[in-house]
Amino acid sequence: MIVRIAMAAAALLGAAVSAHAGAQGDPGDTCGVSTPEIVACLNKQAEHWDRELNAAYQAALKDAAPRQREQLRTAQRLWIQYRDANCMYYALGEGTIALINAASCTLEMTKARANELKGGGAGPDNRGNEDRD
Repeated sequence: MIVRIAMAAAALLGAAVSAHAGAQGDPGDTCGVSTPEIVACLNKQAEHWDRELNAAYQAALKDAAPRQREQLRTAQRLWIQYRDANCMYYALGEGTIALINAASCTLEMTKARANELKGGGAGPDNRGNEDRD
């Protein structure tokens, strides 16, 4: 009985992640049902958003006033350190769900930062735009 409950829970988790990925319109419309499939899918989506982030960062550097450029470089380096440390926290959790949580963390943080930089920052006129695609 416990095995059936565990299998049902795993299937529901896989379905939820697949539905979430498909709803996002990101590369990899479904994320499968096994932990390796889900993690690979989330990593593929994170790679897509990393490319978006890099393009947005380069555009922001180009558009920034000269006195802002070095600060943007510093902020971006610190943000990458924060993202990596924050997502490592999830990776060090218990069980295989930790792998999914860590991959999801990287994806969501990278996507949010890319959208922040695309919008010109998180200033007063850009608050609440983090979920834009």
